[in-house]
Amino acid sequence: MNKFVYGITGLLLAAAAPLLAQKQPQLKSQKEAEAVNAIFQAQDPDGRIEAVETLLAKFADTEFKATALYIATVSAQMKNDFEKMMIYAERTLEADANNYATMLIMAAAIAQRTREHDLDKEEKLARAEKLASQAGQILKTASKMNPQLTDEQWAQAKKDFEAQGHEALGLVAMARKKYDVAVNEFKASVDANSDPASMVRLGQAMTLAEKYDDAIAVLDKVMGMADVPAQIKQFAQAEKVRATQAKAGKK
Repeated sequence: MNKFVYGITGLLLAAAAPLLAQKQPQLKSQKEAEAVNAIFQAQDPDGRIEAVETLLAKFADTEFKATALYIATVSAQMKNDFEKMMIYAERTLEADANNYATMLIMAAAIAQRTREHDLDKEEKLARAEKLASQAGQILKTASKMNPQLTDEQWAQAKKDFEAQGHEALGLVAMARKKYDVAVNEFKASVDANSDPASMVRLGQAMTLAEKYDDAIAVLDKVMGMADVPAQIKQFAQAEKVRATQAKAGKK
């Protein structure tokens, strides 16, 4: 149920965002150009990660370093390899401390993987919250991720990133069992990008906040949407059953 795993086109566009906003990276040789192109031409996550490592091994001072590391981060995310994803994410922020896209990925991943009885639970959640909030602040004044984007396209891209931020903060609130806060954050995410996966999370938070009728209405809406993956509709159905049972039990 992760709406923020990019297709390859979106991945590469988002990956280039922080660099393009600052300056156009410069290639220093034909060999470096070939190494960069190999990343963009790779057909699967493993291939992209391998191409990134090749670029960085051969051209340690490449201006594409942050972009390449971000691509590796998302590629590891696509593989559900949390440990490797976090390693590449940390390296991305070392190369570009303002890479808000990386911060958002990290924030959501940390919040999702934090468990009730983790000894460092609050430390993890505090970091996730800080990353999401910091990304939101940077995004407010961020330049276009690509000069070729229209104002309308950039406005939509910003909304998508804003949705990621609210989603991450909603996950943090859920982990803290602050369900009313989670409802507000997931609502903000859905308002920015009405993704059915976020709507299911919103329904779950509403149930936990004892807003059963609201939860059922949101989940019914998901199940009535066209072109929603069957798995998400199954999640929505299961959450509706929980909301309905909780409502009956409350009465």
